Amino acid sequence: MAGISVNPTVLIQGTRMAEGNYLVGVDIGSSSIKVCQLKDVRGKRTLVRFGYHPLPPQTIVDGHVMNTAAVLEGLNALFTQLKIKRREVALAVSGHAVIIKRITLPLMSPAELDEQIDWEAEQQIPYDIKDVQIDYEVLRSRSEQGQMDVLLVAAKKDEINDTAQVAREAKLKPVVIDVDAFTVQNTFEVNYGLPKEGTIALINIGATLTTINILSAGIPAFTRNIINGGNAITEEIQKRLGISYEEAETYKTGAVMQGASTGRSVVPNEVPQIVRQVCEGLSGEILRSLDFYLATSGEREISRIYISGGTANIPEVGAAIERRTKAPVELLDPFRDIAVDLKEVNGDLLNLHRAQVAVSIGLALRKDREKA
Repeated sequence: MAGISVNPTVLIQGTRMAEGNYLVGVDIGSSSIKVCQLKDVRGKRTLVRFGYHPLPPQTIVDGHVMNTAAVLEGLNALFTQLKIKRREVALAVSGHAVIIKRITLPLMSPAELDEQIDWEAEQQIPYDIKDVQIDYEVLRSRSEQGQMDVLLVAAKKDEINDTAQVAREAKLKPVVIDVDAFTVQNTFEVNYGLPKEGTIALINIGATLTTINILSAGIPAFTRNIINGGNAITEEIQKRLGISYEEAETYKTGAVMQGASTGRSVVPNEVPQIVRQVCEGLSGEILRSLDFYLATSGEREISRIYISGGTANIPEVGAAIERRTKAPVELLDPFRDIAVDLKEVNGDLLNLHRAQVAVSIGLALRKDREKA
């Protein structure tokens, strides 16, 4: 489990080593903001606050905040509406801002690795080492071979600072900036546990970005970002039907919620076919990434795929991935082992956006004191 702290020491770890109080999880996505707050209630992790705020198109482009006012308005509205007093938050970065690599190094002591890691990072990362924040975690030591597997994470300092600054302008205190792929892993681990054998894939499919995180025997083995997501469906509907983006988004949602085959939908007949075609293209991109991992790792198969993100709500997405990969696909349930306080949380709103909260729950699992 991984994350990057905005305070001078960087931490790659999550809930297992965490101490203190839960941070408020704030996921600023390309199409919406999701906020989650957890508390331990009678020894059970419990969701006590949840909020969702849609963002106008082009508010976030390629991970960059282009419309700061819209983000600040959303953050202020959510924290006010939800009556969240805690200001310490965990945020996430993703996309081109982050590079994640699993590397093999000679076996060495923690002190030696700490001295060596910047040099190793320079060999692996295509950015000036001064422009990135480095973090790492030893995944496995293989004494008999004199080697160790290390997870290396580099995030652009500009992206970290910009993300933190937006939070500060909303009068929030950013304590941790995590990585999207690992927030979903945190959510998965708490709810399902990490499998000690076999290979699974966690795929978070958002509006503009799809993040793949492959775990082998419970250890991160491969991560990749695909610059594609649910907006591609909306854009294709818009182009093919010659309508506005807002109308296309409505038709996409209508096709998903109502199902064009029922005969009750007001969605044009062409829309379900467009949805299927775009989903096939996205599933093909995902398959290429999985095939690349299998070809380079020596693993024989992906045993199961868990999908999350707003686009995972589209049934054809999971069906297309399952057809292409021949692996069973399951919608990740972020509340399989996390309780929900329905006196404090709007259950209907939560169920509507259930697939979208994997990142914000993973962030909300972080605490304000974590052991290095």
